[in-house]
Amino acid sequence: MHVHILGICGTFMGGIAAIAKQLGYRVSGCDANVYPPMSTQLEALGIELMQGYHTEHLADEPDIVIVGNAMARGNPMVEYVLDRNIPYTSGPQWLLEHVLKDRWVLAVSGTHGKTTTSSMLTWILEYAHMKPGYLIGGVPQNFDVSARLGESPFFVIEADEYDTAFFDKRSKFVHYRPRTLVINNMEFDHADIFDDISDIQRQFHHLIRMVPSNGLVLSPENDEYIQQTLAKGCWTPTENWSPSGDNAQTWRANKLKADGSEFEVYFAGALQGTVNWSLIGDFNIENAIMAIGAARHAGVPSKVAIEALAEYVNTKRRLELRGTVNNIKVYDDFAHHPTAISKTLDAMRAHVEQDTACEQRVFAVLEPRSNTMKSGVHKNTLAGSLAKADQVFIFQGENVKWSVADLEAQCGQPFIAKDDVEQLVQSVVERAQPNDSVVVMSNGGFGGFHTKLLTALKEKFEG
Repeated sequence: MHVHILGICGTFMGGIAAIAKQLGYRVSGCDANVYPPMSTQLEALGIELMQGYHTEHLADEPDIVIVGNAMARGNPMVEYVLDRNIPYTSGPQWLLEHVLKDRWVLAVSGTHGKTTTSSMLTWILEYAHMKPGYLIGGVPQNFDVSARLGESPFFVIEADEYDTAFFDKRSKFVHYRPRTLVINNMEFDHADIFDDISDIQRQFHHLIRMVPSNGLVLSPENDEYIQQTLAKGCWTPTENWSPSGDNAQTWRANKLKADGSEFEVYFAGALQGTVNWSLIGDFNIENAIMAIGAARHAGVPSKVAIEALAEYVNTKRRLELRGTVNNIKVYDDFAHHPTAISKTLDAMRAHVEQDTACEQRVFAVLEPRSNTMKSGVHKNTLAGSLAKADQVFIFQGENVKWSVADLEAQCGQPFIAKDDVEQLVQSVVERAQPNDSVVVMSNGGFGGFHTKLLTALKEKFEG
């Protein structure tokens, strides 16, 4: 069978391509931008890649075309497929029919933490010799690739609430039919898809209705929107994460270090063990608790899961240290929602304050890049999310439909806004001092900001 993928270089669609190849199919695909690292990863698998959306790419007519959710009517290849009645489907639907329908699916959903929790869960199952399949929307550093078919019934998938395709406006995750479902959190996001939080809750309710009675739903008990959604109907056993409380079916953590790098894990009041790892942040503790609980449902003892996390390496772009120059640390983080930004900066603040030997400042550099951010939906809460930073630097991208400079009046710390990446880099370089931590936050490439900043710092301090 010949499968052709439209939008193949996205992380999700690239994962579909890798799995299709492992199933023995001939796989080809095209994208507007074919570039590393996904292009090199796919080429190494023997997948044919083509630049641009040109109808001649379909001259050797495939048996089926898998259409990415970035494709819209008017795209020449979409029109070609429709006009000639070439069989087509979406990535999530293809995955259900060819991979997931006979598997024990462990789906990780929620507004924040999906990639990290999916990676943790996959690593725990791997550490326990369960050889799971997985599809993760990021680069998991405990593995060589972001997706694989696996050798066991277990399949971990990052379950995104974004829509499926131009012809299927349901959330992707309704196609996955999980037995184990993690809902990390729930907030309003994706304003280009959803009108309000109730739209998002409706999609999650559809997902919950599909979890069997021998399954499990894990979620935080203090998330109002999740609890409202569960109250619409849940026919599956549940377990909760709670900041406090030792009730049956309740998980909690006890921090032993303020930055979250060491903590105890409890279930139903009983100590399960102590996690001592390289990650920081309360949000990562919550992610870990969800991963441990989901793995336990699949048969992995909590003790083994805790051992696995000691060897877990976080996915790329999650508070990833990109380099250090003259003791100025530059971090890359995917945060692009006020809550994620706040939690990231809280974690960094707690981390630097553990070292009392010297003053350590935290710089926040932000590119508002998601559709929701660019539209200004979160602009009234953004300044508050930046409160833990000592200085704030914001990029005014050409597609941002509001003035980021308006945030200056709401921020209590020094604030700089620029519409040029090079100028913003220089603004950071002029102010950075030894012992500073610079956290660069964007869900895109940010014009190579991290590399440019490290290069400029070396020129300043190392000559």
